[in-house]
Amino acid sequence: MKIELVQYSTLWPVMYEEIKNQFYSSFGEKIAKIEHIGSTSVPGLSAKPIIDVLLGVNKLKDAEEIIPNMEQLGYEYVFKYEDIMPERRYFVKWQEGKSLHHIHTVEITSEFWKRHLLFRDYLRLHDNVRDEYYRLKKQLADIDWEDKMGYTDAKTEFIRKTEKEAAIYFEK
Repeated sequence: MKIELVQYSTLWPVMYEEIKNQFYSSFGEKIAKIEHIGSTSVPGLSAKPIIDVLLGVNKLKDAEEIIPNMEQLGYEYVFKYEDIMPERRYFVKWQEGKSLHHIHTVEITSEFWKRHLLFRDYLRLHDNVRDEYYRLKKQLADIDWEDKMGYTDAKTEFIRKTEKEAAIYFEK
C-alpha cells in the first residue's frame, strides 16, 4: 500500500472550521475544546488529504455519550484501537472508500491532548523541523506498506523526538 501525500492546501483550515462548527452546534456543552491537528494543520506541510481533529472533552464519559450523535453525522466509531489507547474514542468519516476526517476524542488534560498540540505548534513555528518531517514522510510514502500502521509507526521516533524538543521549547 502506497501512501498518498499531496501539497498543502489552504482549503484544509476551512474544512476544519466547518467540522468544528458542526461539532459545537451538535454537541454543545459536551465539548470542552476542538483543535485541528496532524499534518493538514501545519501550513506548508504536504500531507495525506485527511483532516485530523482533536475533540476535547472534560471526562471520557462525555465522549462515550456523543457516539450515537457522531454516527448520525456520518462518522464511524472505530473501537478496535481502544485496547492500545483506552483514553481515546476514535471516529472516521469516509467518502468513496477513502477516509476524509479522523476524529480523536480525548480528555483535555490527557497526555494525548498535550503531545499532539505540542507537536503541531512546534512544526508551525520551526520551518526547518517541518521540512525535515516532510522529507521523512516523503521517503516513507514511497515504500509499499502492508498497511497504514507501518507508515505511522515508522514516523514515531521522529515525532517523539520532536515532542521532547517542543516541550523544552515551550517551557521557556
